[in-house]
Amino acid sequence: MIGVVVPAHDEQACIGACLDSILRAARCPALAGEQVEVIVALDRCSDRTGEIAATAGAQLVSLRAGNVGMARAAGVARAIAGGARWIACTDADTAVPADWLSGQLAHGGDAFCGLVDVDDWRDYMPGVRERFGQAHPRCWEHPHVHGANLGFTAALYRACGGFAPLPAHEDVALVAAMARCGARIV
Repeated sequence: MIGVVVPAHDEQACIGACLDSILRAARCPALAGEQVEVIVALDRCSDRTGEIAATAGAQLVSLRAGNVGMARAAGVARAIAGGARWIACTDADTAVPADWLSGQLAHGGDAFCGLVDVDDWRDYMPGVRERFGQAHPRCWEHPHVHGANLGFTAALYRACGGFAPLPAHEDVALVAAMARCGARIV
């Protein structure tokens, strides 16, 4: 089973599109029908995020931490308890491609660190798009870690200690711990 973890804090405007994209990726023929469970970790939500996620069929984990590391950890704990062998993480304001899950698995690593794209640059200062493109080249051996495009085996996650309770960069800390464990990171 594949577990998909999405931390969320008041994301009612975008969680529906995020979950639609995940469910599309879960139907990818390359997964050969493997079960995919989506867990939304609701962290101090006061809007309709949970209602929208439940209607989409996601499992919900609620916490009041105000901490993305703790939210991701709670979601991963639920996925592993449900029997997940692979965990994929994304963010509530993200839409994943149809081959997102199958692509992570196809590379055969212990962990997968993918890139992200920005669809709408209108609210950014001039020059930000160009600097992003220069800093995030589209290549295999990139040094970037994005919680919005991250996957790993449940066994590796347990071996390296899991997500730290960090309010930011919890994804970077996890991948660093995975590297120290000798993981094959693609």
